[in-house]
Parts: sequence; C-alpha cells; structure tokens
Amino acid sequence: MAYKNPNLNNNAAPSGQSEYLPGVKNTIAVASGKGGVGKSTVAVNLAIAMAKDGAKVGLIDADLYGPSIPMMLGINEKPEMEVIDGKQKIKPIENYGIKVMSIGFLIDDNDPVIWRGAMASGAIKQFMSDVNWGELDYLIFDLPPGTGDIQLTIAQTIPMTGSIIVTTPQDVSLIDAKKALKMFRKVNVPVLGVIENMSYFVAPDTGNRYDIFGVGGGEKLAGELETKFLGGIPIDISIREGGDSGKPFVIQNPDSEYAQKFIEIGKNLAEQVKIKNAAASKIEIKL
Repeated sequence: MAYKNPNLNNNAAPSGQSEYLPGVKNTIAVASGKGGVGKSTVAVNLAIAMAKDGAKVGLIDADLYGPSIPMMLGINEKPEMEVIDGKQKIKPIENYGIKVMSIGFLIDDNDPVIWRGAMASGAIKQFMSDVNWGELDYLIFDLPPGTGDIQLTIAQTIPMTGSIIVTTPQDVSLIDAKKALKMFRKVNVPVLGVIENMSYFVAPDTGNRYDIFGVGGGEKLAGELETKFLGGIPIDISIREGGDSGKPFVIQNPDSEYAQKFIEIGKNLAEQVKIKNAAASKIEIKL
C-alpha cells in the first residue's frame, strides 16, 4: 500500500472539525506527562469498554515513535485503501468493536520512526483527514508522553472535545501529569478528568491490598486542579497479559471486577463529555 509523504501540507492552517472529521461527534485525547504509567493500556481498554456499552468508537495511535496499539489489539494486517466521494481514503482496521489507525500498521515492527516534529505532525493530520472514520461517537487519541509537537498539532488542528490525564499515585508521576493537564488548558482543550492507573495491588494468594505507588495521588491531583476524578485501576497481571497477547483485559475478563472499573470509568467519561457539550451549547445560544 502506498503511503503519502507525511511531510506534505504540514504548514496548512488549522481547520474546523467538519473538514477533518465530519462524522465524529467527540474527540478525546488520552495523555500523560511521562511514559510508563499505562496510558496505552488505559486507552485501549477504555475504548473497548465504551464500545461494549453501545458507543461507536475509533482509536488513533498518536504515539508515532512507540506505537503499541497494534500489539495490544492483536492486529497484524495492513489497512486497505478505498475511494470515498472520488478521493482515496485509508480504511481503518476494525477489531473488538472499534476502528483503529496506527503508524505501526504501515511500517515493519522493527523499524524505528526517525522523524522530526514537522513530519510527525503531518502524519497525525493524515490520520485525521485521510482515514475514512465514518460516523463515530468518540474518536480517542492515544498520545505520546509529554507536551510536544503531536499534542500541539492535534489541539491546533481540530476543536478537541477534551482530554483525560493518566497518572500513577506516586509523586514523580503526578508532577508530570500536572504539567500535561496545564498544557491542555493553555491551548484551550478542556480537561475532562484524571484516571489513576496502578492504584493498588491485591495479592491473589492472601487477598491483602498493597499501595505500591502510594495512595490517592490521582484523586488529589483532580481536586487540586478542579477536574473530575474518573476512577482508579489496580495493578493486575491479567491486564498486562492482555496487552501483550493482543486480547485486552476487558475482552478476556468482561465480567471481572477490574473490567467493571474500565466500564465505570467509560461511563464517567461519557457523562463529563455530555456535561461539557451541554455547557458549550448554552454558550452558543447566548452568543
């Protein structure tokens, strides 16, 4: 499959969502201030949980330098091209009830992506404009860690519905999560809430709970910066195994207590989106 040079048109002026994603109702960035907090694991399981709850969901793997979504979803195929209204479009791959696009579908597993910021920004724009996403209730962006080019490109290209911040309870993670949260507010992207990953560990042999990374850090961060605490997800070997095997936890263990936490977080997120959209509608009416 031919892949357009991602460096083309990367200086185009930001446009409205109708041009890039005409059939997408809500766009949500899943972000973290630092790597290693389980952001992609959260994004994948959250997207599937929301789809299982009846929503039409898409997922963009925006972590171009470390695309992990193909492995987590067990996708080994390459996307096909199709003609929509006379234009060539990439058909997103569907698995577990969600539509997916990743740079990992277009390159060899062992090939590094060695791009400067402008090329990465161009590729992200193509993932929005050149992919036939169709009608979606939510398009989730799994962002790379930090506050760099890709985050800014998305925020400046489409009017984002909002962002969610993934953190662990420990202070070193919270420091960077706070920076990510403040970055979104500076570029006028609403922060819909905080998700705390690796909240605690329950030993399977004794049932004892261990707060390995501390207690309540995510909830404290949400309270301090006046946003919603969407929920906490514990450490569990099955969650890790699901990501490595390509069968996400909410698919392998749909009725488990921890899968229900993902579903609950998805419902909390949907409620925050509803509240945000209702508030935006009132402002438009007043204007």
